[in-house]
Amino acid sequence: MSLTRRRTLALIGGGTVFAAAAGAGSFLATRTPHASIATWAAAGSYDDARLNALSWALLAPNPHNRQPWQAERVGTDGLRLYRDPARALPQTDPFGRQLTIGMGCFIELMVIAASASGHGVDLTLFPQGQGDGHPVAEARFIPGAASPDPLFAHVPARGTIREAYEPRLPEPAAVQALGAHASVITDAEDVADLRQLTWDGWLAEALTPAAHGETVDLMRIGRREIEANPDGLAMGGPFFESLALAGLLTRDVQRDPESRGFQFGISTFERIIPATPAYAVIATPGNDALTHIDVGRRWMRFDLTATGQGLATHPLLQVTQEYAEMAELRAQAQAMLAGEGETVQMIARLGYGPGRRVPSPRWPVGALIRDG
Repeated sequence: MSLTRRRTLALIGGGTVFAAAAGAGSFLATRTPHASIATWAAAGSYDDARLNALSWALLAPNPHNRQPWQAERVGTDGLRLYRDPARALPQTDPFGRQLTIGMGCFIELMVIAASASGHGVDLTLFPQGQGDGHPVAEARFIPGAASPDPLFAHVPARGTIREAYEPRLPEPAAVQALGAHASVITDAEDVADLRQLTWDGWLAEALTPAAHGETVDLMRIGRREIEANPDGLAMGGPFFESLALAGLLTRDVQRDPESRGFQFGISTFERIIPATPAYAVIATPGNDALTHIDVGRRWMRFDLTATGQGLATHPLLQVTQEYAEMAELRAQAQAMLAGEGETVQMIARLGYGPGRRVPSPRWPVGALIRDG
């Protein structure tokens, strides 16, 4: 058991957890949601170049793990890509900006994956304009038109690390490589200011009932829920199952600011956010859907580059969100990080993190296809 989990059990009543789990060892040993992460092993196993690329693209990072993408096959070499309106985040992402950035991550990873088999992708963004229900992109796969992108090698190891990072700064060579995709902030005073800002944003969201409730509604607690709906925020494995057995991890508990479970979440991020040696930021002169797709594509390349450099990333986007309770902190983020006329799109922790990345659950590639 890690030090983090020991602290957790001490904070929220480890004796209760173990009492609830007593005699349930064989049950807990089976609680890893293997079926929901099988998509990672299945990636790249398709004969159709389009499905093969999609099987990798669906592993892209995205807000609240909503996986908002859909694909329609067009002819023998084309795809039409959509953002699924049923996977909106109306409280924390009311204009769909973050989800569109997620679509950009998906598109970039699809292009990178296609290159691994030598396929180029002729991409047209918003071919019918930026209206609701319109396709986000049309893609045509062209064999022999691309060389393998070196970043593809890092896809299986990529993942968000929501843990305390080592105090050392990223190596200068890593900062230089990452600088092609985002601004890397390592100055001690600037990092300290961002630690405070991102903590204030995280806490403001946690204490805003509608925004926090959206997160709670998307929690998948335990193997059964995760495998039934392999999207949202997975809380699986023996540790979380133990908390659920003890009644310490329920949606009602997580909605109650006075509960031990809620207070544990606060204490966790009080520990994690200060343990951040550097930040990554993307700010843009534009703020339309085309810009958001481009931001997603840049972030995907940043994330894979960081993985290749042995670095961990953890987006903290609360202060970029456009709802009333976040307006003051969003203005602070703009003043701190954006130039005149720019909009802050991405803020993320960056550093050397502990342990291996745990694959996040994903729907299989067949769930993306919406062919008529």
